[in-house]
Amino acid sequence: MPRFILALDQGTTATTAVVVGPDLTCLAKASNEIPQIFPQPGWVEHSPEAIWGATTTSARQAMVAAGVDPKDCAAIGITNQRETTVLWDRATGAPRYNAIVWQCRRTAPFCDALKDKGLESTFRDRTGLVLDPYFSGTKIRWMLDNVTGVRADAEAGRLAFGTVDCFLVWRLTGGLTHATDVSNASRTLLLNLRTLDWDPELCDAMGVPMGVLPKVVPSSGVLGLTKGIDFLPDGIPVAGIAGDQQSALFGQTCFAPGQSKCTYGTGAFLLLNTGATPVPSRSGLLTTVAWTVDGKTSYALEGSAFIAGAAVQWLRDGLGFFARASEIESLAASVPDSGGVVFVPALAGLGAPYWRPEARGALFGLTRGTSRAHVARAVLEGIGFEVADLIEAMGWDTGVPVAELRVDGGACANDLLMQFQSDIVGIPVIRPRNVDTTAMGAAMLAGLGVGLWTQPDLSRMAATDRQFQPAMDAETRARRLGQYRGAVARV
Repeated sequence: MPRFILALDQGTTATTAVVVGPDLTCLAKASNEIPQIFPQPGWVEHSPEAIWGATTTSARQAMVAAGVDPKDCAAIGITNQRETTVLWDRATGAPRYNAIVWQCRRTAPFCDALKDKGLESTFRDRTGLVLDPYFSGTKIRWMLDNVTGVRADAEAGRLAFGTVDCFLVWRLTGGLTHATDVSNASRTLLLNLRTLDWDPELCDAMGVPMGVLPKVVPSSGVLGLTKGIDFLPDGIPVAGIAGDQQSALFGQTCFAPGQSKCTYGTGAFLLLNTGATPVPSRSGLLTTVAWTVDGKTSYALEGSAFIAGAAVQWLRDGLGFFARASEIESLAASVPDSGGVVFVPALAGLGAPYWRPEARGALFGLTRGTSRAHVARAVLEGIGFEVADLIEAMGWDTGVPVAELRVDGGACANDLLMQFQSDIVGIPVIRPRNVDTTAMGAAMLAGLGVGLWTQPDLSRMAATDRQFQPAMDAETRARRLGQYRGAVARV
């Protein structure tokens, strides 16, 4: 039996494990949901033990489904929800609090306090990020200030911080490796983009002791070996890590500057490879690390829309519009348009390019003739509109309009949404044959890390499923975008 890569994709709502063959075929996959915890409005948490449990269960199920022997695992690749924050005890490995999820807005007052101190430009210049509750650093600070005993234990060196990748590496290696890759580290508000290491002044301003921070390592290469877990033998290398959006960019083989992708998951995340130099944004986008591979670091511009697939889940679970999320396409397609309804997907505030955490979702243009189908179509269009804003901002920042968009994630299977996306931005939208590009990127990085393949090999093996071509005229496009942006101004 040829050796395989085990890719662990730990996402916001579930953990998926994918068994990937040496020719990049998906041999099998398994997914298990994790409970969402909402202690109060605007707060979102996960149980770290539930994350680990879903990860181990999915890994076992995927290997059984693929019919592989665990000892034939060549390497493990990890990709993860990036800014979600975990603090745990170094001696016992036990979490000291629930993981605070990237969507959580509880640290907005602390972000405002840092802005009032005049620190926003300092953080922006050094990290490429904005002072927003989205990022990990303020979440660590909240735990230090609000969980009994945590600050004292952190300052005494008894606690470890990690984003979810780091927590999984710790568990996989039996507590021997405390490390995160540079793409995840770049999402903390604590990493200096130029030194690619933790910035002491930023840590001090954030009130985070540097002793809790993990080692920053490249995205590809062996950083630890499995030890003491029951679903894999000891000694399997953990050889690839990237935050979920950077992993999807890699999985889409966007290796060259100017190539871009959008992942439609819980949120919508657009990344553009900018090459070896970080590009500052003047348009409310983020400058981030894409990956470090073979000693070379690539940077990216990123636009994050917090709500995409989550809006469809809201229609399903909150309003009972349908039983399965996939049913939204047929419902929305049953009407020729949204009937004048405009949806602003600000259910967790507005991300790039607006950065308005106080904004809330809204439906405009409702009449007595508005049906469930019109609302469903407006929700899909709202996702497309927010991505269009991101694409336009990237063109402003780089001086070069985005020429095409590669797409992935669960919602990219929705043909109606993908066609509208192509129409409203006026460029081709390209969907790969394998839309699990987040997990595939982790597998690619791990395979590179153990010499299973090269980047040219990966480019040759990539395959396209369908291209969507724009069919909307420029006048209609401008009118529809104007309606959406007018609605955004009112929330």
